[in-house]
Amino acid sequence: MSEYVKTLEDLKDVVEGTVAAMPVNPEVEPIAKQAEPKIDEFGRAYATGKRKNAIARVWIKPGPGKITVNGREVKTYFARPVLRMIINQAFTVSDRVGQYDITASVTGGGLSGQAGAVRHGLSKALTYFEPTLRPALKKAGFLTRDSRIVERKKYGRAKARKSFQFSKR
Repeated sequence: MSEYVKTLEDLKDVVEGTVAAMPVNPEVEPIAKQAEPKIDEFGRAYATGKRKNAIARVWIKPGPGKITVNGREVKTYFARPVLRMIINQAFTVSDRVGQYDITASVTGGGLSGQAGAVRHGLSKALTYFEPTLRPALKKAGFLTRDSRIVERKKYGRAKARKSFQFSKR
């Protein structure tokens, strides 16, 4: 029999257990590569997050935990505590609260969509900065883009699906 599994007969022998230890061909087997951080020359990680019609560009770098959105403090931009909680969810899942400074610029959509876009971009930037956080953030669902958007209005309808009141005469 040959040194490597090249034919179906060789594979049958391997499955039945007759071949105890087949040598591994290093040319054939792919080498597992560790994910490396994607950090720019300023020591920041960048990612784009999207939700509904909002698009957020997010930069993170190590720091005391200051969050700036569109040049304003997060408490003034996202006044509702629920929106600030949405943004901080990525940090609570990864146990990195207060370890990174965030700078985000957000356009489009409303405040809820913008907060979701910042969370999405922040989660992606965290995985670029620390690739070991990816499984925890993926399990929490923060790396998945929420693709639900408003359905367009159709011709002959009051809204996307609502009809005008029916009148027989």
